[in-house]
Amino acid sequence: MYRISPPTLLKPSPPPNNVSKSSFSVQPEIAQIAAATYLGLASAPERLRDSIAIEVSPRAFRPRFDDLQADWVASVAVPAFKLIRQRQGALTSFATIGTGTGLDALAAVETLGAIRIGITDVHDDVVRIASANITQNLRNPASVTIESGFGDLLSPLKHLRARYDVIYENLPNVPINDAAQIASERTSSGHVPPRTETVPESVQRNLLTLHYLALKQAHDFLAPGGAVLSMLGGRVPLAAFLEMGRLAGHRAEIFTYSWKVQADAEPMTRGYVAQQKAGFGPFHFYPIARLATVFAGIDLARSGEHAEELEAKLAPDRLDAVAAHAAVLRGEKIGHTAVALRSTPG
Repeated sequence: MYRISPPTLLKPSPPPNNVSKSSFSVQPEIAQIAAATYLGLASAPERLRDSIAIEVSPRAFRPRFDDLQADWVASVAVPAFKLIRQRQGALTSFATIGTGTGLDALAAVETLGAIRIGITDVHDDVVRIASANITQNLRNPASVTIESGFGDLLSPLKHLRARYDVIYENLPNVPINDAAQIASERTSSGHVPPRTETVPESVQRNLLTLHYLALKQAHDFLAPGGAVLSMLGGRVPLAAFLEMGRLAGHRAEIFTYSWKVQADAEPMTRGYVAQQKAGFGPFHFYPIARLATVFAGIDLARSGEHAEELEAKLAPDRLDAVAAHAAVLRGEKIGHTAVALRSTPG
């Protein structure tokens, strides 16, 4: 159980010079938290400042400093990074697709030992702010090289011909076709716009299109022995993730299997309801109490090995999207399983 103080909101910074103020309906804000708390460290961080101060672009999702069990980086990515470090030692190059605030990159610097960081996102201002967040929260900014660009998935880094030991992605799932909504603030960070690539039907049905496309692109960006670490909400069967990796030309494994609170539960479940009614899914959610009970005492290092067994234990209490949304409207807290999928070419 994390015990933290509410995030501190400070005076917002203006938009970058090349971004019109009129393009934002909300100014960026800054949130703070102790680095050791956020990263689950027993002592002060070695490479990050003691207090992390993160500027949040209006186009990036806010970190959940008030509820770390709902925060993807703190609750799922960081434990997976630590396990990688334990098994493989320091990995010096790390790329993140759709970085948002840059917290994923900061976590990689401290827990993986990364000294070369590649970051991408779909908006120029998001990348600029994330890059500044990374630099400003390092004890020694000169110790890390940042390679950045805005655009689609890994393509902004293509001109660098860079290769990375770990490519990390926590991409959106729910498709959206409304151009006006796509252009508004955080919509593009949480939804998938129309794609022109050929994507297998099973991947589309399970709303894994961006994850699949990221895996396809990753072949040209992985260093020898490198791997893609995909953060996936387990709202579809585990077999769907493994099949996606195979179809993208990778050997995929469930690296860690855990759970998290569903952040932004009402709009998120509402979005899955719409997709389920359109013939996709079905999508799986669970009562928080049941998730906590099933995962109690599970060793994260062996959770991947037991993932199918844990999935089977949860099955009787599974809520589809409609039932989950109804539960949220009744004021109940719901969650979903969380998969760190490790994929290597071949």
